[in-house]
Amino acid sequence: MGILEVNGVGKNFGGLKALSNVNLSVKENTVHAIIGPNGAGKSTLLNCLVGKLIPDTGTVTFAGQSVLGRKPHQINQMGISRVFQTPEIFTHLTVMENVLIPCFARRDGSFRMHAFETVANEHDIVEQAEAMLKDVKMLDKRHMLAANLSRGDKRRLEMAMCLVQEPKLLLLDEPTAGMARADTNNTIDLLKEIKASRPITMAIIEHDMHVVFSLAERITVMAQGTPLVEDTPDNIKGHPKVREAYLGEAQV
Repeated sequence: MGILEVNGVGKNFGGLKALSNVNLSVKENTVHAIIGPNGAGKSTLLNCLVGKLIPDTGTVTFAGQSVLGRKPHQINQMGISRVFQTPEIFTHLTVMENVLIPCFARRDGSFRMHAFETVANEHDIVEQAEAMLKDVKMLDKRHMLAANLSRGDKRRLEMAMCLVQEPKLLLLDEPTAGMARADTNNTIDLLKEIKASRPITMAIIEHDMHVVFSLAERITVMAQGTPLVEDTPDNIKGHPKVREAYLGEAQV
């Protein structure tokens, strides 16, 4: 039994069958990648996991509790955080202010903008935010406006905003999309450090096979809305159907 269990999930959009009988088990404290070509159903599945979509059939449970019918913020409070394909940060705020928002929200259940006015007296919150920025190697940029960060640093900031909530499951939707190779490798290193430093489960949707094979312990390959095969990275590399249809000889 995994910390995340998907059983018989289906989702239709009119006559389009986006997901069909999807079964997926993500084991606790592992890194599980979900790959496949465009239109395979990966993003639809992810949206079913975080409450943006409700499946037509099947069940989704996290730590033994159903996520179906819960709002995205309720699923977040269960211990699931999501890193979006395009970093979801507050570009008009500083790096530190971005991390303070989830710090306050986690403690108080909500965030009020006037909290910034009294932040000088919130030593525990400030220390928590600074510690997280240090973990993602951004403490020296805490006073920078988030809009001025590089793509890689915006991703680091979003990671900090997620991780400060201490999630049990981190869902990553193409975390290296649009990055240069140097930023991609830095993000891989950061994710490895995050995984090594805390009890956390990661599920990653990613097109870059360099990222997948650098991080994943298990890989599920999807095709036409349903899982084709699930196995270890080594076995996925050698699987003839996967090599031909999804990875390609050059990438393998």
